[in-house]
Amino acid sequence: MSATVDARGLSCPQPVILAINEIKKGTDNEIIVLVDTDTSKENVSRAAESQGCQVTDISSDGEGYRITISKG
Repeated sequence: MSATVDARGLSCPQPVILAINEIKKGTDNEIIVLVDTDTSKENVSRAAESQGCQVTDISSDGEGYRITISKG
């Protein structure tokens, strides 16, 4: 099961906070984070790794990025 966090249109640190909150919920093994800037992409990826997660994929998604985070 995966959760999706749509952080498009938000400026940092909001995408990072939303991603970390979803990681800490602990209910899903995979989290998809949607962002629309390079800065948010880099910051969310670093934050996920600092929480012990692995960024398994970053792909271009229209006008932004789709970051796939795996927990555990």
